[in-house]
This record gives sequence, C-alpha cells and structure tokens, in this order.
Amino acid sequence: MLFFRRPGEQKHLKDLPSLQWMHLAVVACGDRLEETVTMLKSAVLFSNRKLRFHVFAEDSLKPEFEKKFQEWPSTYTKKFEYNIYPITFSVGNAQEWKKLFKPCAAQRLFLPVILKDVDSLLYVDTDVLFLRPIDDIWRFLKEFNSTQLAAMAPEHEIPKIGWYSRFARHPYYGTTGVNSGVMLMNLTRIRNTQFKNSMISTGLTWEEMLYPLYQKYKNYITWGDQDLLNIIFYFNPEYLYVFPCQWNYRPDHCMYGSNCKGAETDGISILHGNRGVYHDDKQPTFKAIYEVIRDFPFEDNLFQSLFYPLQSKFLDTVHTLCGRIPQVFLKQIEKTMRKVYENRVVVHVRANHRL
Repeated sequence: MLFFRRPGEQKHLKDLPSLQWMHLAVVACGDRLEETVTMLKSAVLFSNRKLRFHVFAEDSLKPEFEKKFQEWPSTYTKKFEYNIYPITFSVGNAQEWKKLFKPCAAQRLFLPVILKDVDSLLYVDTDVLFLRPIDDIWRFLKEFNSTQLAAMAPEHEIPKIGWYSRFARHPYYGTTGVNSGVMLMNLTRIRNTQFKNSMISTGLTWEEMLYPLYQKYKNYITWGDQDLLNIIFYFNPEYLYVFPCQWNYRPDHCMYGSNCKGAETDGISILHGNRGVYHDDKQPTFKAIYEVIRDFPFEDNLFQSLFYPLQSKFLDTVHTLCGRIPQVFLKQIEKTMRKVYENRVVVHVRANHRL
C-alpha cells in the first residue's frame, strides 16, 4: 500500500509503530528528480525491512514523483510507503533559507520540527546511492550513547588537504569537519535537547537556535546548512556520533589518491556523488554506478543486468585515480547482490515447497 498525500494535507503516519519502519528523508528541488528517484531506487533494491520515504519537493515535482513510483513493479512497491511534503521553513525568512546553498537544501535543518511523529530517520542528499541495505546504517542508532542524537562522517580524512581545516572562517566539528550528505538523526532527542551555543549563555532548542545561528554566521559560511551543522556540533560535540568514511564515500576519497581506509577494507557502503560527478566525465567510476542503477530494469537479474554491466564499464575507468581501485567500488555491492539473490531463491524454494 502507498500513501498519497493531497496538496496541503499532512498525513500522520501512525498506522504502524515507528520502530517497524526505516525512515528515509530527501529534499528535491530544481532538476533533481532523476537523481532522487535513482537514489530511492537503490534504497528499495537492496533493503530488507520496509521503508518510509519522506520526500520534500517543490509543487511542480510532486506529480512527477508519484508517476515514477506508480511505474515501479509491485514486487518493490510493497517494500515502501511515501509522503511528499511542500518546502516549508518554520522560522526566519523562507527565501533566505531556500537560497542558502543548493536549492532547498536547508530544509533538512527543519526535519525535527516538521516530522513530529517520526522518532528517527536517515537524511541523504539526492546524489547518494546505497550499495548495501539501509538496514546496516540504521543499526548505528543502537550504538548511540545516552547523549548522541545525530551521526555523520568526516568531511575529510586528512586535515592538511581538508576544506574546513584549510579555509573555514567559522567553528567546525573536530579536525576536518563533518559532511551532512548522509545524516542519521534521532529526532526525538533533537526535539528534547537544549543546545549550547555562541549567542546566549543558556541552552536553546533546535528550532530556537537555527535562525539566530544563521544570522550570526551567514557572512562566513560557504556550504550553507552543512556549515551550520558543523557550528552546532562544534559547541555540542558530545551529541554527535561519527561513522566511518565508507558510509559517505565521495570523490575526495579517491581523486587525490585513496584515503578512505575503511572502504579499502570493506568496500563502499554509501556512494555520494557530489561535485556533479554523475553528470559529467570527471569521475567516470561514480558516473558508471549511477547510470547502471538508474537504467537497471527492476525485474531483471541483478548480476546479469546490474553487476556485469558495471564491471564492464569499470574497465574503461582504470586510467583514472578512482578507477584504479575498482574493488573498493565493487566489493560491497557484489556482496549485497549475492545476499539479495540468495534470499529470493530461498523464498522461491520455500513457496514451491508449500505448494
């Protein structure tokens, strides 16, 4: 069953306990429809438990998303439900927030305020691809200690070539800052926490803090809402859980030489194609994975129509820095597809046995 929301209608998702679902949020504006649908497709292809998509989009994109979802086969539509929300900012100037960085990206800062019925969720940028089940990153929530309420990966592994450590004119988390393209959030804790800040001596709630923080630092920030998150967790480091770089693997991890040791060992878990690399020829390894997942026919064999074409495309990228380490890109997705395939075979055999 899918939830369709009429314009202006707020759907309260209380039909099943929140813990039975994994919640995934994304913000899509401008020309990000295809990228977002491909990201959601990668989530549905590999995940085990059911998913709830919270898609925040401009009004013109809503019917396009609904059309895309309706085209997916029932085998996969049974695995998720979705809501599409308008772009809204509860405090401050909406136009300022909308233009802060990428179109509408600041919407992610308001998820704890808007999704009051959701306990925890995973936020991702539109240019993210899952190469293993979301179930696996969702488990990090159980690793939070009593104060941690969000999780992100470092912006860089090496301070001397990291952006924040070289150029930032504002406070940032740790030695290299954190990247907000993949962000696990315990919304209940965020809503219930008083945050230390650089504006007043007492704590502020998340919603109270956002606009004054932006006003104070707006002339110093480059990466919009990500910079604001870095400032927040600079003053509240005990609230942040940091997960390894393979859960937010970007071109920066290979274009200057391989510098994500976790990916070298375990393979990439979540691919983040920032810098527009899915749509140009600067990083063909990233583009190859994006195009293969985008074009994969849902009902086809995963190895025949996804993994083998991907291997073939990678042969054309070995001359690039990222292409020299194909095992980093292929290891986890091959492992994931084997599990998906094995699970389907077991289910099919069991079904036939009952007959």
